[in-house]
Amino acid sequence: MFLILTIWPPVKMSVPDYLQSAEDHQTVLVVVQPVGIVPEDQFFKIYKRIASVSQVSIRDSQRLLYIRYRHHYLPENNEWGDFQTHRKVVGLIAITTCGSAKEWPQTADRFHGQKEVYSSTLYDSRLLVFELQGEIAEQQRTDVAFYPGFEECPDVERRVEDFVESIFIVLESKRLDRATDKSGDKIPLLCVPFEKKDFVGLDTDSRHYKKRCQGRMRKHVGDLCLQAGMLQDALVHYHMAVELLRGVNDFLWLGAALEGLCSASVIFHYPGGTAGKTLGRKPSISQPADAGKRHRPGAQEVLIDPGALTANGISADTSTEIGRAKNCLSPEDIIEKYKEAISYYGKYKNAGVIELEACVKAVRVLAIQKRAREASEFLQNAVYINLGQLSEEEKIQRYSILSELYELIGFHRKSAFFKRVAAMQCVAPTIPEPGWRACYKLLLETLPGYSLSLDPKDFSKGTHRGWAAVQMRLLHELVYASRRMGNPALSVRHLSFLLQTMLDFLSDQGQKKEVTQSLENYTSKCPGGMEVITLPDGLKLPPVPFTKLPIVRSVKLLNLPVSLRPHKVKGLLGQNMSTASPFIYSPIIMHNRGEERCKKIDFQWVQGDVCEVQLMVYNPMPYELRVENMGLLTSGVEFESLPAALSLPAESGLYPVTLVGVPRTAGNITVNGYHTSVFGVTSDCLLEGLSAVKTGGCLVEVIPSLPRLQLSTSLPRSAHMPNPTSKEELSSHVSVQLFNGETQQLTITLENIGPVDIETLELTSKIVSTKEKVFGEFLSWELDEALSHLPLKAGLAVTLTVGIKVKLDFSGQENLLQDLNDDGISVTGLPISSPLRQLLKPRAETKAVSSESGKAEYSHMKTLEAVLNFKYSGGTGKVEGYYRELSLGIHVDVEPSVFFTRVSTLPATSTRQCHLLLDIFNPTEHELTVSAKNNQDLVLHASECQRMAIQVDKFDFESLPQPDQETVRFSNPKQLEEERQHAQGCQINSKLGICWSIPSLRRHGEASVEGVLNQLVLEHLQLAPLQWDVLVNGKPCDCDVIADCKVGDAVTLEVKLTNLSKNSVGPLALTVVPYQDYQNGVQNYDLEDTVTFIGSNTFYIDTVKPKQSSVCEGALLFLYTGDLYLNIKFQDDSAGRELPLAWFTLPSVHIRALHTPLQAGA
Repeated sequence: MFLILTIWPPVKMSVPDYLQSAEDHQTVLVVVQPVGIVPEDQFFKIYKRIASVSQVSIRDSQRLLYIRYRHHYLPENNEWGDFQTHRKVVGLIAITTCGSAKEWPQTADRFHGQKEVYSSTLYDSRLLVFELQGEIAEQQRTDVAFYPGFEECPDVERRVEDFVESIFIVLESKRLDRATDKSGDKIPLLCVPFEKKDFVGLDTDSRHYKKRCQGRMRKHVGDLCLQAGMLQDALVHYHMAVELLRGVNDFLWLGAALEGLCSASVIFHYPGGTAGKTLGRKPSISQPADAGKRHRPGAQEVLIDPGALTANGISADTSTEIGRAKNCLSPEDIIEKYKEAISYYGKYKNAGVIELEACVKAVRVLAIQKRAREASEFLQNAVYINLGQLSEEEKIQRYSILSELYELIGFHRKSAFFKRVAAMQCVAPTIPEPGWRACYKLLLETLPGYSLSLDPKDFSKGTHRGWAAVQMRLLHELVYASRRMGNPALSVRHLSFLLQTMLDFLSDQGQKKEVTQSLENYTSKCPGGMEVITLPDGLKLPPVPFTKLPIVRSVKLLNLPVSLRPHKVKGLLGQNMSTASPFIYSPIIMHNRGEERCKKIDFQWVQGDVCEVQLMVYNPMPYELRVENMGLLTSGVEFESLPAALSLPAESGLYPVTLVGVPRTAGNITVNGYHTSVFGVTSDCLLEGLSAVKTGGCLVEVIPSLPRLQLSTSLPRSAHMPNPTSKEELSSHVSVQLFNGETQQLTITLENIGPVDIETLELTSKIVSTKEKVFGEFLSWELDEALSHLPLKAGLAVTLTVGIKVKLDFSGQENLLQDLNDDGISVTGLPISSPLRQLLKPRAETKAVSSESGKAEYSHMKTLEAVLNFKYSGGTGKVEGYYRELSLGIHVDVEPSVFFTRVSTLPATSTRQCHLLLDIFNPTEHELTVSAKNNQDLVLHASECQRMAIQVDKFDFESLPQPDQETVRFSNPKQLEEERQHAQGCQINSKLGICWSIPSLRRHGEASVEGVLNQLVLEHLQLAPLQWDVLVNGKPCDCDVIADCKVGDAVTLEVKLTNLSKNSVGPLALTVVPYQDYQNGVQNYDLEDTVTFIGSNTFYIDTVKPKQSSVCEGALLFLYTGDLYLNIKFQDDSAGRELPLAWFTLPSVHIRALHTPLQAGA
């Protein structure tokens, strides 16, 4: 790209320089321009080096010369050089390239032509020629410098300094010429361009005219003194000019003199400058030491006679130095004089540019003085200054500068307003090629003024700042500008930002729908993401996550299902136990835990298992919101998120959403947030930026993988809920209905559905409902077969059979007995020949239970609940000491089968036996059969009660296992008694073998008498500790056994005592008394002629020690035939009378005497 000199067409007005400041009045203007064809980058490289020489210390002088460089300056502006000398081009530096000596003449001509443009004001000029070599380049010339190339010009800065010194010489000579003009000489009238025609024909000899000329010249000399570094002299001349010009009402030049006075005072008070330039100005040597001090306002009088000034501007009288600083305006007076000057400029239509620039300079001074309100008044005046027809570029520049000045004084919103106007001006309809990039750039710069930033995090803190309606308008303009720039990604980002941050201010009637539809249209071509967008100027646009679409109110990490929760083997310390504090409470640890969301949750997840996080979300939109690809954002371990898609109804209220994923490695995992895709925009929403989200913690431990076991049963799943009083959380639940005493087989199938082998398996059970007393073993199983299949590979299964046997209390209630009496009860089970059978009343009609309440009570269903716990483990989780539990709840509804309403005993013919009488009631609605060992069946109709008599051998309870001393010492006596009765009941029940069956239902079971046996019955059923055996002719005689003997033969009688008690027994005396029983209640004891004893009828037994026996013998002789009974009695004075009478029950002896058969041949 190359720069070519452009000749501007003449214009009536000069273009304002918005960058001017008060200190520019002390600078000399040097124009640096290319001549011919010069590469743009090379030109500006040399231009920057030239511009670096901004101030030069003059040799042999204590003054500094300040230079202002411009690479483009309108010649029309140069015509205002007499009005204000800093507008005059006094130096020209031309830069050109010349490839050969042939081109040199043409180049020289161009340089001269360029000088002609500013010839009326130029003090000196220089030409820098590059790339020319040869004889011409070797010539030594003052105004031309030759360089072989743009990179080979080391002395450019030195040549510029020499050039500036030459300008100073001309400047100083002109200052001296004008300053030493005598009153006798005719002073020329200095004019601005538009005044020349107005002074034609004026009387040049009038006093008014001469004072006008003197005043303008004084003002002009003040400008030259200020440029020449003589600040105090300039102040004096400005004061004199003000007095002269005020007297002749020369308002335009009076304003210029006042502005010069203000500029000199500003330079004095603010050596660092007012334009905010980084390079500060060095204070002038001619300033007194107290230059930084402030002085009283209104010090306008001339205190120094200009005639006392020397040629060098330094007075020989030191007393005058003290007064020089007093010619300087105070900071307050500077502003007043600026106001006065601007008011004078405002009287002239053609001085609009001068007025505007004066306003700008005053604003910069007020900004340093921090007087923002007064500065805004100057700016407000500048806004309404009419500069005529401005081009679009000039309008943009004007509004941009106004914006910068408002920013300078802290009026940020006002600054943003004019910046936005400038942006809109860039794309005005009158511009053939609208500058959308420039418009976009300016719009971005307005954001801070409207309390907007492009970071959505700034909108999540506290209340909303700024005017939402204006902010939305600005964001819409950014969206449109970025679209016209051809950058759809920018449009999506800005529209996403608008929707996220301004959602609460968008109306439900249409704005929300309009914005979302626009966003969907943009994202259909360019989806939105979470990447940072970097603009060409380096500005970075952060991502905009949609945390309000939907709004998340809470995040809760869910524990694994009951069947999958890991448990730690007791006694094994976890990895985190080593850091546990021994103190109950440690404030230091509590302080270091940080925020609640970072605390560790007290349950674990398992590697390879699906884990869940529940979000409570809310749709704020007035229509259905579709959220696609919603998943979790985690850190810490490798985690596979399983995204979900959901559709939330309009203004749904809180709506639960469960997000799932699978941790692939073990360790600590942190749930940082969630990601969504809404309206084509992908968002990563982090919880740390969402202060309103409630969470009970987002850090959880992931333990190594464990096997997964699936359980299925042969019974249907239960419709019953587990007992609410139970704290067990069941994995599965089955139910079954059984009659009391019935047994059901439950087949359980255990299948390994995970990838990890099952290496260990344990099974335990627990009854959870304790209202009912259970007799026997409720649940039973054999685990050896299942354990033989371990380790169980993935996909394989084992089966296990569990027996469910319900045996509850079979005893009946008292109110049922009111309807049951002996008259209506039949007895079955007694032998026909039993004397007891004959004593009972004849069987009457069976009486049914008529009481509805009794029937209702007996049909009451009872419930049993138990839990089977399968504990299993395997894989790396087993190594770390973890296992899983699978719980199967078993709910059994127990219907009554039979009831034992009454139980009693009757003695049997044998002392070692007795009759157990059971009154059995059938509470079912079906015919029921009851059976016992060695007994005939009893058939009971529905609600019928019958008595069953069962002959049983008495029980030796002493042979049951006894608890050891340690158990007796630490156990409750009541508990020991219950255990003893239970053991006795089990022994009795096993001997009885009572069973029931319901043929119509094909159901059968057992019946237990454990719960119905009272202490008296137990005593009757207990085998006495003293066992008596009676033998007739060597044969035992008991029960219904009839001993046969022959008349006339001696019959031996043996009585044997076995002592099973713990103490010695005896001596004892027994008397044998024979009698006849006529079976009608009459017994005959007068049998002296019928039977006789061989020897005494009294038997003596010595002391019998425990576990020993003793036998006494005697003999009888029957004289006649017949049935006789022997009654063996104990004598009252025997030593055993303190023992229970039941211990001395001897069997009855029945002897039948027969005739002796005649011998053959007798």
